[in-house]
Amino acid sequence: MNNKPRTNNSHLEISSRRKRPFIPDICSLQSVLFLVMGAELIALALVLARSSLSHFDWPILGQLSMLVQWITLISAAILCRIRFWLGSITELAAGCISYLLVVAVSLGFTALSQWMIYTEINSDTLARTGLISAIIGGIVLRYLYLQQQLYFQQQASAEAQISALQARIRPHFLFNSMNSIVSLITLEPEKAERVTLDLCDLFRASLAKPALVSLTTELELVEQYLSIEKLRLDGRLTIRWQKSGDFSVVLIPSMILQPLVENSVYHGIEPIPEGGEIIIEVDASATRVEIRVTNPLFASQRSARKGNGIALANIRARLSAYCPGASTFETNVNDDTYQVCLSYDPSKLQTDFAEPDLLGR
Repeated sequence: MNNKPRTNNSHLEISSRRKRPFIPDICSLQSVLFLVMGAELIALALVLARSSLSHFDWPILGQLSMLVQWITLISAAILCRIRFWLGSITELAAGCISYLLVVAVSLGFTALSQWMIYTEINSDTLARTGLISAIIGGIVLRYLYLQQQLYFQQQASAEAQISALQARIRPHFLFNSMNSIVSLITLEPEKAERVTLDLCDLFRASLAKPALVSLTTELELVEQYLSIEKLRLDGRLTIRWQKSGDFSVVLIPSMILQPLVENSVYHGIEPIPEGGEIIIEVDASATRVEIRVTNPLFASQRSARKGNGIALANIRARLSAYCPGASTFETNVNDDTYQVCLSYDPSKLQTDFAEPDLLGR
């Protein structure tokens, strides 16, 4: 029996199964700038509430700005450190802890500033500061929580869209492959076993959750598919590979190349009695991956098998979803050939959907 090791199609799969943070990342440069500006506006509003424009109290603004900035930045730093832990407990507990933390930091810095400036603590000022921080902190924390929930909804929607666009192997290929396996069971059982295992790998990849895999893994999957098709087409299919680059360190969305090759076999080789050659060109680097699949066309377009373009549209949509703004997908028709060209920047692939920021991109 053929016991060669099978390819693990989940190799280098990027998993997003991690703890879900309770709030967004508020320690990024953009978010910190937003927090500093918001804190300064709050300090300005508090000073305006107790003084007129003609007699603006600049010393109080300076003291209050320093206090509000320290409260804001220290609270943000602590929440950043524990946001994943907060996401692992109940939402009610996480909300209460976050809320009490902000109020506690506000009271602590207010008391410390009063002691350093006046060497005493004014309970009335402390109570008013606690009340103001409780109101503003509650509003800000609620906003951050809703921002994170919106992000999770958008992420789930994007993942569902990519899953829906996952290309599927055509049913006719399954039926024809099963017939080939049946014909080989008696005459060549080892070859029948190999074809069965290749077929299992193909359907495992087709039904798996869409993810990023190494380009080497994707090419191995294509070779497994082509080995089945060569057997089924009985010598009518010829493949010419043109490869350059290190594929093991380059990622590609799973099941992107295999449907393109299947499309070429189905539309370019099967209808031609004498068969033909498919040319697969793969050029990979750290900043650019280019793939071209070329198959022959009929001399007469009337006898050509026309598809509905769903497979190509799905691949284009998946590539755009994984690499927005840094990918191309084109088809070229010449007198006797049909070519599909795709390219993308592997460094721009979305291995995981980016953290949302406070500005709500």
